[in-house]
Amino acid sequence: MAFDTSYLYFRAFFGVPNTFHAVDGTPVNAVRGTLDFISRLLTQYGPDVFACAWDDDWRPAWRVDLVPTYKTHRLVESSGVAQEQVDDDLNVQVPLIRECLTALGIPIVGVAEHEADDVMASLARQHDGTSLVVTGDRDLFQLVDDDTSIVYIAKGVAKHELVTPAVLAEKYQLAPQRYVDFAVLRGDPSDGLPGVKGIGEKTAASLVTTYSSLEAMVEAAVDPATKLSPSVRSKLLADVDYLARAREVVTCVDTLPLPSLDRAPVDAARVAELTGTLGLGGSMTRLADILSR
Repeated sequence: MAFDTSYLYFRAFFGVPNTFHAVDGTPVNAVRGTLDFISRLLTQYGPDVFACAWDDDWRPAWRVDLVPTYKTHRLVESSGVAQEQVDDDLNVQVPLIRECLTALGIPIVGVAEHEADDVMASLARQHDGTSLVVTGDRDLFQLVDDDTSIVYIAKGVAKHELVTPAVLAEKYQLAPQRYVDFAVLRGDPSDGLPGVKGIGEKTAASLVTTYSSLEAMVEAAVDPATKLSPSVRSKLLADVDYLARAREVVTCVDTLPLPSLDRAPVDAARVAELTGTLGLGGSMTRLADILSR
């Protein structure tokens, strides 16, 4: 099981009341929520191997070079440096979350110049057996196959959906291996990916069902003898260059070198210390108990 750590702590920060604080007054709602989410999912699914994927680079330069608008709406300038815009009350909790995961012995995996999405893709593809990827990011649907399912938590951890090939076929009429083409056409404003202007989800799904690749769509758009409507034809031809670049941006890198996922023992003394100083209640000790079984 691979956890999209940043998605978990963003969801925890906005979903758990901000009334929880450490002894020194630091907010800890995201810390508590993240630990509770992991506890719930480990209890429900009982994976034998698991890791927290980390954004060592949330906006890699190589993706920005391909599509300059990539995640630009999330940028804010601080001291002359552009960085991700994160609420101060969450920003202060991120290193605390990492401290807690380390004390619990949970592997944290990040790779330079790559996002957590790439880490999760590599974890899933390189694991010999069934894989579960916990995220609320639809782009990870591209990983779905007979061995990999997405634990989709966009509507909450308690109300999560297990996305399998059958679910993708029913919801989008798509095979998983075509999800990237669908996402490129549709676009994703949350990532600064505009998609092909004028093509929405329905048209994108229809094109992907009809044509075997983005290249085949472009060939059909160029050929006046094909049955493409004039409107769709002109939209595709207007964004030909974007299609190829965006596909590389959307496609997760699944060949990253990965460290051992062997868990370290729970550091009971550190768990007790963090539980006390951060005022974590049962969130930390509950997860420690699960990991110690």
